[in-house]
Amino acid sequence: MRIGDFACFGSVDDLKCDSFCLLVTIQQPMGFLITLCVLSCCKLCWFMPCKAIFFMCALQGKWGKENEEGKELKGSDKFMKSIDGALHLSHNLGLKATNPGILVVEFLYSIVSQLLDASLDDEGLLELMPEMKSRWATKPKEMEIDTNDNYNQMDTEYHVKLYKMNTIMAIEMIGKLFQDKSTSRILDLVRQNLYVSFTLVIIALILNMVEIDLGEVFSYLFMLGLWFGCATNHTLACHFFSPTHWIRIVQRLQLLGTHSSALRNSKILTAEDLLQLTTDSGSNIVYSRESKTSSLQKLHSVMAFGSLLSSSGLCQGASRSALWLPLDLALEDVMDGYQVNATSAIEIITGSIKALQAINGTTWHETFLGLWIAALRLVQREREPIEGPIPRLDARLCILLSITTLVVADLIAEDENMLIDESECGSTNHWKEKKHSGKLRNDLVSSLQLLGDYQTLLSPPQSVVSAANQAVAKAMLFVSGINVGSTYSECISMQDLPINCSGNMRHLIVEACIARNLLDTSAYFWPGYVNGCINQIPQSMPAQVPGWSSFMKGGPTFSVDGQCSGFKSCFKDSVQNHLPLLFLFPEASLAELEKIFELAVKGSDDEKISAATVLCGASLLRGWNIQEHTAHFITRLLSPPVPAECTGSACHLIRYAPILNVLIVGIATVDCVQIFSLHGLVPQLACSLMPICEVFGSCVPDVSWTLPTGEDISAHAVFSNAFALLLKLWRFNHPPLERGVGDVPTVGSQLTPEYLLSVRNSHLVSSGNILKDQNKRRLSAVATSSSAQPIFLDSFPKLKVWYRQHQKYLAATLSDLVHGTPVHQIVNVLLNMMFRKINRGSQSLTTVTSVSSGSSGPGTDDSTPRPKLPAWDILEAVPFVVDAALTACAHGRLSPRELATGLKDLADFLPASLATIVSYFSAEVSRGVWKPVFMNGTDWPSPAANLSIVEEKIKKILAATGVDVPSLSAGVSSPATIPLPLAAFVSLTITYKIDKASERFLNLAGPALESLAAGCPWPCMPIVASLWTQKAKRWFDFLVFSASRTVFLHNNDAVFQLLKSCFSVTLGPNATAISSNGGVGALLGHGFGSHFSGGISPVAPGILYLRVYRSIRDIVSIMEDIISLMMLSVREIACNGLPRERLEQLKRSKNGLRWGQFSLTAAMTRVKLAASLGASLIWLSGGLGLVQALFTETLPSWFIAVHRSAQEEGSRGVVTMLGGYALAFFSVHCGALAWGVDSSSSSSKRRPKVLGVHMEFLASALDGKISLGCDWATWRAYVSGFVSLMVGCTPCWVLEVDADVLKRLSKGLRRWNEKDLALALLQIGGVNTMGEAAELIIEEQ
Repeated sequence: MRIGDFACFGSVDDLKCDSFCLLVTIQQPMGFLITLCVLSCCKLCWFMPCKAIFFMCALQGKWGKENEEGKELKGSDKFMKSIDGALHLSHNLGLKATNPGILVVEFLYSIVSQLLDASLDDEGLLELMPEMKSRWATKPKEMEIDTNDNYNQMDTEYHVKLYKMNTIMAIEMIGKLFQDKSTSRILDLVRQNLYVSFTLVIIALILNMVEIDLGEVFSYLFMLGLWFGCATNHTLACHFFSPTHWIRIVQRLQLLGTHSSALRNSKILTAEDLLQLTTDSGSNIVYSRESKTSSLQKLHSVMAFGSLLSSSGLCQGASRSALWLPLDLALEDVMDGYQVNATSAIEIITGSIKALQAINGTTWHETFLGLWIAALRLVQREREPIEGPIPRLDARLCILLSITTLVVADLIAEDENMLIDESECGSTNHWKEKKHSGKLRNDLVSSLQLLGDYQTLLSPPQSVVSAANQAVAKAMLFVSGINVGSTYSECISMQDLPINCSGNMRHLIVEACIARNLLDTSAYFWPGYVNGCINQIPQSMPAQVPGWSSFMKGGPTFSVDGQCSGFKSCFKDSVQNHLPLLFLFPEASLAELEKIFELAVKGSDDEKISAATVLCGASLLRGWNIQEHTAHFITRLLSPPVPAECTGSACHLIRYAPILNVLIVGIATVDCVQIFSLHGLVPQLACSLMPICEVFGSCVPDVSWTLPTGEDISAHAVFSNAFALLLKLWRFNHPPLERGVGDVPTVGSQLTPEYLLSVRNSHLVSSGNILKDQNKRRLSAVATSSSAQPIFLDSFPKLKVWYRQHQKYLAATLSDLVHGTPVHQIVNVLLNMMFRKINRGSQSLTTVTSVSSGSSGPGTDDSTPRPKLPAWDILEAVPFVVDAALTACAHGRLSPRELATGLKDLADFLPASLATIVSYFSAEVSRGVWKPVFMNGTDWPSPAANLSIVEEKIKKILAATGVDVPSLSAGVSSPATIPLPLAAFVSLTITYKIDKASERFLNLAGPALESLAAGCPWPCMPIVASLWTQKAKRWFDFLVFSASRTVFLHNNDAVFQLLKSCFSVTLGPNATAISSNGGVGALLGHGFGSHFSGGISPVAPGILYLRVYRSIRDIVSIMEDIISLMMLSVREIACNGLPRERLEQLKRSKNGLRWGQFSLTAAMTRVKLAASLGASLIWLSGGLGLVQALFTETLPSWFIAVHRSAQEEGSRGVVTMLGGYALAFFSVHCGALAWGVDSSSSSSKRRPKVLGVHMEFLASALDGKISLGCDWATWRAYVSGFVSLMVGCTPCWVLEVDADVLKRLSKGLRRWNEKDLALALLQIGGVNTMGEAAELIIEEQ
């Protein structure tokens, strides 16, 4: 019914007769409610109707009545059904009134909604837009009330005036409802728990100045009939609470503000205010949350997230960078060349950024700035990396200029897509213009502008100085108004530019952002971006500059659309001179890259190989703006489509052998593999390599191909290159069961071919979020381009047989070889080939070992052709061959030199056999059945030349990180001995040349050799490092550092000391004297390398730990050590922050907490830093499995156990409180890093189960069902801190917890007088806790 129609009543007194008539027609409970409504009209109590519902439900709960099924029906249920039946709330709102609180929420929300629709209907605005027809009853015939025949007739001036006044008053009533703390809280429950995007609560910001008594509000509400106006059309009831409906309400407010004449007559609210404030972001808080005793206040005063930015935080060794310490650790962790990650670094960094932004409470400007600084620190940390088979600068530049830029682009796209989705929900309203806030883009701009102040971080490494100079030259040309095209800036000499115009890393970052449409060329005009102008075209610039297109055509003209007929003529000679165009100038680079890809697919054989060479060269390593596209094109080329004329399953791959080999060799370097890993393409790369291995490994090598370089390749060569690359994608030489934690799949078991294929197949799965998640969409496109169907290991039977055989070797001893079988015959052939010189001598091959007793005759001479056997057949026989050779050497039938030479001949014959040799030696070393051999320089190579130097350097590295292992000095004078399999393997590896041809196989054997040596008693690893430093002197630093890592595998106390050093240097000078600064710089330092005279520089403890933890199997003990060290740090912080004299004053003070506020805040800054470090180390060390164990096992056990410590009596309360808050911050931080703060990542699927177990433990302990051994203050601080952080930082977690558990937690918090925290927990707990939250709000009145 329209509001103005009630003007005929004239006054409240006119309603009394009708109201009491209604008492007769409506059943008793409703009559009681309406009686209270009438009283509220007389201004006796403004909140009386809501309180009456709650009070009557509680009162009637004592009554009982049998229902139709014979079950007792409580009086409260009967009363709620009566009210719901009279007001039709559940029908209209789609919620079942299960408790009085839900009924109150429905009641208040119905009032607001009907007031809004009725106001629009009064002014005829509902008819303005047909789709905005009211969902509520607005006509007398639609309502269940009696009316007079002349009800709608307005025949007096008084009634017209009252009609308009009521419309104005209705709009002002809405503001008063949202202004009041209690009603706004109840209405806000709808916004929080029913997943709305735009809410009515923003109008509370409009009407803060409304000065109407709420008694008047409810009087008019009764007079308007809205309390018992009952709509009969319920077809849309189930969709009432939806994002679309909330957006329509905002649109109604905008429509009202634009066209309402009544609103213009209001003295309280103007149409301009309404239109302005309804377009706000809605991020402001609607109601205040004052509380005298709430944990929320305590948490903000003690655990203030911004305290790390305060001066007190800076003086304690923390800095702005400390906020992003987990990000620095994560970035450095992905640089470990021994580990190839199946998960995209984009996903890892995005999840970390969201978690840190939520937990730290920072703005996106601060978040983006922290991200850029962390990535720049990663690059600067390795400006001069040591030489060795590890990722170099290219991989770190990939993080900064490609991965980080994609992370920012995805975050901005996600934000803007969300805005588009929200606006399109109401897209039928043509009067509303869709606008995007662009806030994240603005924050990106401001962060990059501020980044210019960090000049030390922006200094470019020497290898990218030229690219940085070209970037600033391009900007200077643009600012100077010289329109010469982007292709000319590469030809500018720095001598033509102002002296102070050298480029830096910010110029490259800005170019990367422009390439991805995150910025435009207005960035060139930022203050200080370029210094000076160019008044005229530099003389060194030629009249015509060959761009990529003209270069590809063989002519000088620049045209993207041109043909590539002349490509071959000039492509080979000038590729490197033109590569900068591919990564510096984004407007043409992707188009030209697509041209190269087209050539690789459709060109001649030579053109295909040349194009593949370009793709795997600078386009991949330095083409930061198009790097993900380059990697995508390479994976597509590795999976060529099957031509229609191809009849066999393998013929098309055989045809592509030359280009496949060029691609595989081109991406086999450590940096290229790391780049594929960073972009999340390892699963797809493995999926592309498996069919190549399957096909070429099954071919007899009777066909060869000649490359343009003149090199001849065979099927064995293609297979070996592909197989070696495939094996680098998982830790194939490690046992399958490794580092297991609880019931979560072990880390080792995930690094398998099956796991890689499962990850790849998951990229094919379409989901509702895949179109919104840019990274998932990219990975899905890559996976679909090769095959739209899932692929399993069963599709590659030969590979599967080898893999099962490999697993069998690692788990058990080698089985006996059956004579006369094909494998036995191949073993004999291979042994004769390996030891043919011995066969020509006095000793026959048949006497070497029993497995070759069936050999036929002596071996042939050197000119004898090698066997033509498929690679898979050879690999099946290799373990038996190596076992026979090793056994012969152990029994003296084969000299060590002959053994090494024979193994090298086998590896030269089939390079892929090195993988099986590694597998065999790994298994044999772990069994420990072979006797050690003396490395005396006669039979075996001797490490004596530099063994003492290596050991001294190892002790220096450990001492620099605060680790003291006395046992390292023991046995130095004893003869150098190592197990026979290890001696044989190291002798084999040092026969390889250190060149590009051997690099890909040394990259496979190197980590395996280190793993073998690490598993042997000390000092096996220093011996191996000494032998290799004699072979590769320039790798000395790398080899010494690798050897130092193995110390921690033999000494658990060394691990504890290293972790303790990490905490000490991070927290600053108050802990130890190792560092005077603290924070990220002290933890990670400057990487490792020979930056100083005298050899390798000291290594920061964080770097050393990140390179060690993957080899430690007892990962659970590491978690316990981290928690122990964190709590020890808390006690030290409390004692250092509160000296004895202050402790006495604090003890005697009546209000010690307030008196010591500054000291406590400064101490809490360092406590949070310790908790952040501990959480990061646990997340990196054990991943999801360790975090699950933390919540389900370790933390409950810690609270149940009794902890005793020698604390000072005066500081005991402070220590226990800080300890509880530290554990709370630590646990939430662990969960946020592992699971994310939202539900976008795949790891978030495990969160509900684990979190539910932990929350059940908290609730049970609060209920008194579990006896705790920890200090009560620690327990209370932990519970209040953990719940507060969940409510404030990770509200999505609360929705995943069982409602009954949340209710129990809320009751326990109320018993601690934590009422606000108890209410906040229920407010965001979903629909199932909304009623209890409303009840708490009402009880406060």
